[in-house]
Amino acid sequence: MNARKTSPEKTTKLFVLDTNVLMHDPTSLFRFEEHDVYLPMFVLEELDNNKKGMTEVARNARQASRFLDNLVSQSEDTIEQGVALDALGNKNATGRLYLQTEFITHELPENLANGKADNAILAVVAHMHKHQPKRQVALVSKDINMRIKARALGLSAQDYFNDKVLEDTDLLYAGTRELPADFWETHGKDMKSGTQASQTFYTIKGPLCRDMMVNEFVYQDNADSPFYAVVAAQKDDTATLLTLTDYTHSKNAIWGITARNREQNFVMNLLMNPEIDFVTLLGQAGTGKTLLTLAAGLMQVLEHKIYSEIIMTRVTVSVGEDIGFLPGTEEEKMSPWMGALDDNLDVLNQSSDEGGEWGRAATRDLIRSRIKIKSLNFMRGRTFLNKFLIIDEAQNLTPKQMKTLITRAGPGTKVVCMGNIAQIDTPYLTEGSSGLTYVVDRFKGWAHSGHVTLQRGERSRLADHAGEVL
Repeated sequence: MNARKTSPEKTTKLFVLDTNVLMHDPTSLFRFEEHDVYLPMFVLEELDNNKKGMTEVARNARQASRFLDNLVSQSEDTIEQGVALDALGNKNATGRLYLQTEFITHELPENLANGKADNAILAVVAHMHKHQPKRQVALVSKDINMRIKARALGLSAQDYFNDKVLEDTDLLYAGTRELPADFWETHGKDMKSGTQASQTFYTIKGPLCRDMMVNEFVYQDNADSPFYAVVAAQKDDTATLLTLTDYTHSKNAIWGITARNREQNFVMNLLMNPEIDFVTLLGQAGTGKTLLTLAAGLMQVLEHKIYSEIIMTRVTVSVGEDIGFLPGTEEEKMSPWMGALDDNLDVLNQSSDEGGEWGRAATRDLIRSRIKIKSLNFMRGRTFLNKFLIIDEAQNLTPKQMKTLITRAGPGTKVVCMGNIAQIDTPYLTEGSSGLTYVVDRFKGWAHSGHVTLQRGERSRLADHAGEVL
């Protein structure tokens, strides 16, 4: 495209996309509403270089290329005139797509290396700034250093924001709500109460009920009579609260494990409820996410026989340097990533001394036979029937990967996603754009899902103190 042919009178913005934006989200082409999108030639070169392989990046590169091919082939306009972004039926994008048809190198300082993709893209941004002074031109990149270089050259640059569920993760749905001290005085005037399957329910009315969500936990920590309940139903300014099963008491222990704090009690009520198909758990290290989930899974697989087996998977992202290829079967390759599973099984297997050492060994073999470890790489196309599916370290998944995993669930399957959004190891993912944040926000209020953010660590005083001060 010759930049001079674009009308300088336009008031809409012109966004120049970096390659990493398309490889992170191929649909980013359609995320800029009425504004125009400009792709430098080097972006197409980099998409071509990264399209081979089975990684998520390679798949996204191929999908972005397909979108571009469909847009160009189905539009009656030429590339120089700009291709309408709504040509594929996407009504949210009303701008136009422009592709660069000439290499620009003369717009940057001589000390910047020619031929480098980043510098070539920056040259295009500088060219657009110069020849369209009346229009706001901005580089969009997920690369922090690229944005720094652009601003150092006096160019406008920004991150790709459309993949973020929340700008501020402090606003993320916590799944719990503390009731004010005067709650019963203001909301209990027309209250109805009764019992349902040994649990008490209260139907209340008032302004606070409008903000409540189904399966949200509410509590009052009065010294005399603490109150813990879950929102069973909500409509307008009326809500029905159902009291909880007390899993802090030893008589309700799950596989020998009792809840040690309020949030853990909420988690156990979600995990043991057969009407809840999808559970998300957030919390820092040591809050008991994996232990509680495994205990509930084993109880419902081996004792209650609701599910046929436990399937556990996680993203294989290294904290340090990679140790290379691992030998063995799929499960043997995944075993180094599943240290948390073995650690928690040791705790669960020690909760009962019946049968002595031989009994514990036999129990451990039985437990391991009902737990399958699967890799994320082979999840596409599968359907899980009557399984208890655990997705560990889910904060490292993109929203697209999360959708791929959750849609594997068939009839009778329960999915539990857990992680700590403060420990993201995947490049270009942030707390606001993580797949775990995405599903917590999208599933809140659904009648068959629940979420709890665990606040208090229970691993050890050392781990708790380290989580606070380090």
